Amino acid sequence: MGQPRASRVPRVWLFDLDNTLHNASASAFRDVNASMTDYIVEHLAVDVPQADALRRDYWLRYGATLLGLVRHHGVQGAHFLQQTHRLPGLEQRVHGHAHDFAALARLPGRRYILTNAPAEYTQRVLGALGIGHLFHGVITIEDMRMFGQWRPKPDTRMFRRLVARLRVAPGRCVLVEDTLEHQKAARSLGMGTVWMQRWTRQAGWGVAATTRVNRRPAYVDRRVSRLGELLRR
Repeated sequence: MGQPRASRVPRVWLFDLDNTLHNASASAFRDVNASMTDYIVEHLAVDVPQADALRRDYWLRYGATLLGLVRHHGVQGAHFLQQTHRLPGLEQRVHGHAHDFAALARLPGRRYILTNAPAEYTQRVLGALGIGHLFHGVITIEDMRMFGQWRPKPDTRMFRRLVARLRVAPGRCVLVEDTLEHQKAARSLGMGTVWMQRWTRQAGWGVAATTRVNRRPAYVDRRVSRLGELLRR
């Protein structure tokens, strides 16, 4: 008797970018956060402490500072992303692990980048890492708009549309991610979830530095610290 048809469908891997494939805490996050705060100061006419509080509050409430600024202040999302992700010298600071990328090349199934970062930044990071060719597609925050509304991770409506576009059942998708809220949303739709902890464990500041990596929430299927672990069932 042959295998059930579903088991023969290639798995689809959805990889986050920042702090999953490279150490964004070291290369980008400080500068991006500072740029966002500066943007809020300039365009909302508030002082630095107020701007920093808004940036943090909207990130915690919506999963992306962008959403709060668009919804409550009429900020143009594309302009905000372009202005806050210029990051001179980014390519010289980006680094990942060669053995992670070797494991990616061997991972069976289709592989996609799924990131809340903008497209230009994403291509710069992939170019610096030299891994763009390992993926069948790249999905950035600009691709997560529905009916004129921004729907980045962890929006479940975006996940539903994504699996429809990829023509795959949610149960054949695996989200590899450092952010737990994104995994929680993916799991609610039946996706597999892998919590990448390498950069979370190493982070010396910010949200990642205070994340308890020794726990495994019920919506997380696996915890890994290197991508080679994905090759083992």
